[in-house]
Parts: sequence; structure tokens; C-alpha cells
Amino acid sequence: MQRRIQWPDGKSFAFTIFDDPDYQASGSVAPVYSLLSELGLRTTLSVWPLRGTGRPRIGGVTCEDSAYLNWLLDLQRKGFEIGLHNVTYHTSSRQETNNGLERFRELFGHYPHSMANHSGCKEGVYWGRERLTGAHRLVYDLLHPHQSRGEFEGHVEHSPLFWGDLCREKVRYVRNFTFSDINTLKVCPMMPYHDPDRPFVKSWFAGAEGPCVTTFTNMLCEENQDRLVEEGGACIMYTHFAQGFVENGRVNQRFETLMRRLSRLNGWFVPVHTLLDFLATTQQDEIIPASARRLVERRWLLQKIFKTRGRS
Repeated sequence: MQRRIQWPDGKSFAFTIFDDPDYQASGSVAPVYSLLSELGLRTTLSVWPLRGTGRPRIGGVTCEDSAYLNWLLDLQRKGFEIGLHNVTYHTSSRQETNNGLERFRELFGHYPHSMANHSGCKEGVYWGRERLTGAHRLVYDLLHPHQSRGEFEGHVEHSPLFWGDLCREKVRYVRNFTFSDINTLKVCPMMPYHDPDRPFVKSWFAGAEGPCVTTFTNMLCEENQDRLVEEGGACIMYTHFAQGFVENGRVNQRFETLMRRLSRLNGWFVPVHTLLDFLATTQQDEIIPASARRLVERRWLLQKIFKTRGRS
């Protein structure tokens, strides 16, 4: 059951976005952020602080591009949050990850408040099957028969990719499950939560499925916006703004129409970490009970089976 929240400043609901940098080029998503800024929305853009030394499975621009970095710093000054998507677009050793975290702090003045694992990085912390427990993990294995059981090792203490202690020390929030419901707080009412079985993450949060422009606009349709208001909920959209949101320098028309409509509603439009910090103040206990953990895992697995066809 969703917690009923009294949102700041008499707002009726909360909405934000966590945008991963996959496929981005310098300047490619600037029109989206110009629109968000114009509408008064402040959201989160995750980055890769280091340029990779190898060929990525999925890559994009990094903070070592000076024009891109200057744009990010301008966004930060305007109130947007800069998050982390691992330290570069391919697998990194512990030392490389530590170097990337320190570089992030040098660039943005602090360690990342929030992050999301990049699927192309084997140092993912509790990623893949490690997100799940017991029989749920076996179901996940059946859905991903070609995925190695030890594919992600950021939390494995004997691995050269281990950086779990650094994650716990330097990152406040890590994204986990994403759901096909606009009201993220309804499907994951305990967020942000700490999972004692996964001790190297301070707090987890969930998201709403919207990885490309089509899925994003379907999720943010007028009917769903109205339901989010009615339920007094909170939405954290998961997306990649480089996936169809801008064509020939122009923002997708359907996306713009929906965002303009949303901005006229009585919403609290703040970055991810600001929303999560506030939600944490409304909790009695941030440790997720085992029964609640099993429920959220089951809900996510059923969605993968029947709605998203097994994708992560």
C-alpha cells in the first residue's frame, strides 16, 4: 500500500527523471534540457566521468569532452542533479572506479548522490540476478539463459572489480527495479530503502519504465498523469534522452506536449536525490522487511514475464 505523503509547498504529487547517458553525443540532448528548464522541471542526468580505454558495448559522450562538461556544469548551476552511471562505459577495475569517483568529486564538488548501474559494466553492484533472492533468482536465470551467473562483481569482495565499500561510502542512492506503472511510490512504497542482504548499497530506489521516447510518452500519457495526481504519488522516470527524444535538433512533439501539460499540474518537480531525501524523512524505518522485499521482487518478475519480455 502506498504511503500517503504531504508533499512540500502544498503540491499534489512529485515527478522527476533519471536520464542515463547511453548513446549521447555532445549537445545531442540539449534541446530536451532546455525544455525542462523552461518548464521549471529539475531532474537528474547521470554521466561517465572518465573516457574509456576500450570499445564499449553501449557508449556515449563522457565528461572528458570539454563542451559537454561545460554544459553539465551549467545544468548543475541551474539546479539539475548530475548522477553517476558507473565511471565509464565499459568494465573498470577497482582502482579505475576509485579514480572515476574522485574525478566526479573534482568536477561537480561532491561525490554522486545517486547512480544507476550501466549494463555494459561488469563492476555493477548487485546487478543482474544479484538483485533477486532465492526462487526469484532462479526464475530470472530462466529468463536470461545466456547471462553468466557471475557477470556482475562490484559487490564481490575477492573480485578485482570489487568497489562495494566505496559505493557504500560515497554514493547515497542506487537505482534498482523499474516498473510499468507511473506511480513509482505505489509499486515501491518503501523507497528509499536499505536491504541488509545487500549491505554495500546505502539506499535503493525504483523507477518507471521509459527507456526510449515511445515507452516514455506511453507512460506519461494524459490518463496516467491524471492518475498520478489523483493518487498523490511520486514518479521517477527511467530513460535515455538520446533514444529518439530529439530529431534534427527538435524535441519530439508528443514528448513536448505531454511535458507542457504535466508542468501545468500541481507537481513537485525536483531532482531524484531531493525527492529521495524528502521521502526518507517520512519513513519510520529505512530497512526493508523480507516480506516487502519478496513482494517487490515478485512484482518486477511478473512484469518482465508478461509485459517487458524479460529485458532488464
